[in-house]
Amino acid sequence: MRTKIWIPHKAGLPYFDAVAADVAIEVADDPATLPSDPDGVEFWVPTFLGQPDLRGLLPVLPDLRVIQLPSAGSDAWSEVIPPGVVLTDARGLHDAATSEWVMSAILASLRSFPAFHRAQQAHEWAHDRLTPTRELRGRRVLVVGAGNIGTALAHRLAPFDVDLTLVARTARPEQAIHGVAELPELLPTADIVVLLVPLTEHTRGLLNARMLAALPDGALIVNAARGPVIDTAALYAELAGGRLEAALDVTDPEPLPPGHPLWDLPNVLLTPHVGAITDSMRGRVYELAAAQARRYLAGEPLLNRVA
Repeated sequence: MRTKIWIPHKAGLPYFDAVAADVAIEVADDPATLPSDPDGVEFWVPTFLGQPDLRGLLPVLPDLRVIQLPSAGSDAWSEVIPPGVVLTDARGLHDAATSEWVMSAILASLRSFPAFHRAQQAHEWAHDRLTPTRELRGRRVLVVGAGNIGTALAHRLAPFDVDLTLVARTARPEQAIHGVAELPELLPTADIVVLLVPLTEHTRGLLNARMLAALPDGALIVNAARGPVIDTAALYAELAGGRLEAALDVTDPEPLPPGHPLWDLPNVLLTPHVGAITDSMRGRVYELAAAQARRYLAGEPLLNRVA
């Protein structure tokens, strides 16, 4: 039987030109219209963020050996991987795109871009009503998550002369990185809190009602991690009262239902989990996936192994 590799979009096909000639590269982007019989599929690159959700195909892929995720996070897959299947992710490829989204969200929020856009839609010259806005310079920024993306964000924040504090799961005093246990002491002095942590049993509900209440009035919460890292009900209560602001690329639930009250809050900037999705990032993901496929076919160890 001919070995098959499934990828999520035809744009990725050219990246697999150098893969063995006897391997079939097929586009699988819809569980309702599979490109061929699932037998023989050994290497699979699912759709980004599981849209549509293809995890239901796992039971019908008897020959599957490798799942190469296009995302840095693997929480949606790690609990459903069948025995004998290796799970790898795309960590390190999203640093630039995600940190740029965070910078954009911070600046747009501080400079009231959403409010100015609403004024534009209403044909209102809102100079007097919406000024002054706020500068990023001198703000106290608390970044929760000191991995690759957190480091990339720190580099991008440096020219803005902010007071930056990095937080990791455990403290690293030699690197001036605080531990997550210090959050109750750090939150009351933060103007901006950026969440960049993976979703784990330790980070689910990390920003709960008590943590949110510790933030000063007017603080901005930026979530580019996973929606469940924040207690949504507690967040909504703080936002609806007007005490805090938020820029959210992720939500809980996700996708956010059309009738959810978060949609209508004027102090919330919402994007549909697109922080890492750029033209350049897609190319980097396909380059990694093709390299991983060649490693797999050659019997070499895979990079970024999760499970």
